[in-house]
Amino acid sequence: MSLFTEYEFSKCVSRYKGDRHAIKFNCRDQFLVMSFAQFTDRSGLRDIETTLDLCSQDLYRSGLKVMPKSTLAEANEKRDWRIYQDLGYVLIKKAKDLYAGEKLRIDLDEMVCAFDSSTIGLCLSLCPWATLHHGKGGFKMHTLMDLNGSIPTFIRLTEASVHDSKILEEVPVEPNAYYLMDKGYVKFDTLYIHFHRNHAWFVTRAKDNMKYVVVDSREVDPQAGLISDETIRLTGHYTSRKYPDNLRLIVYEDFRDGTAYRFLTNNFTLEAITIAELYRERWQIEIFFKWIKQHLHIKSFYGTTMNAVFTQIWILIIAKKQYGLNPSLHLISNSIGQILFKRGDIRDFYNKPEVPIDVPEDGSVRHLTLW
Repeated sequence: MSLFTEYEFSKCVSRYKGDRHAIKFNCRDQFLVMSFAQFTDRSGLRDIETTLDLCSQDLYRSGLKVMPKSTLAEANEKRDWRIYQDLGYVLIKKAKDLYAGEKLRIDLDEMVCAFDSSTIGLCLSLCPWATLHHGKGGFKMHTLMDLNGSIPTFIRLTEASVHDSKILEEVPVEPNAYYLMDKGYVKFDTLYIHFHRNHAWFVTRAKDNMKYVVVDSREVDPQAGLISDETIRLTGHYTSRKYPDNLRLIVYEDFRDGTAYRFLTNNFTLEAITIAELYRERWQIEIFFKWIKQHLHIKSFYGTTMNAVFTQIWILIIAKKQYGLNPSLHLISNSIGQILFKRGDIRDFYNKPEVPIDVPEDGSVRHLTLW
């Protein structure tokens, strides 16, 4: 809770009247218990109740309360999840300030963001709202990530059946920023109105059936993997009206496997190889989704709501930078549950100095015997 003030949290709660009718178990208690469950990888509501009961002697100084599983289940079901969404955006703003000095591998002063989505499966019989296909259930996590520090700046949760391009117009756009996205987001009217007219740059991949004519062509360096760099204009009946300006089409071949990629952008100032390398940075968001699924145990839901899981993502990211923790987020998320009730500074647990190993100058090392 030291990562944000009580005032910030109370504003989020008051906005949606989260503590109305709450007597013994308010939103703050719910947040602490759900965070504890996430950190310690509890398997369900009964497991949470049992573990807290066993740790009752340590709960007083931590602010946690032992509550029946029915009370926690009711809170997760009825309290507005937007309380924790707003709290998450408070943490996002703080995280962006902490990572302001981070730089990409590519030397660009402008902000570079990647936009993508990941589908997380759910049991359709328990969550009938999360329709997918063929009797399966799930939801999509549409995420805009600032690659300078890998901070998720925009997250939209929808049913898994919602197409990616429908969320594109909700993405917050800043002038002169670069937005990297897969070809599933190629929706020319949104790219033109929402990005191009707002003076933002997008880099995506062209679809195979895109119709166009070449307006101009520039010389490229084949040794760098570049095949062509062209200025094009769309000629499709609908696409030419949805995007009436010129576009830039760059064809790049990956020497490792011989795959050719066609990159589509509205930026005509960067070098062609920089556009190709810029799109390569989009894979950072794939690593982010992989980290969520593998190391935050996102399938261990304690009901049908996802409040604490997504809030926990931002808390872990901020904690690493806020407290100057050296280990990776993977190691922190897997081990922090073991030190929740230990007294001391969290930096003393994770930032231990490396002990030098003395090796004799002659190179001989005596090994201890078992007997």
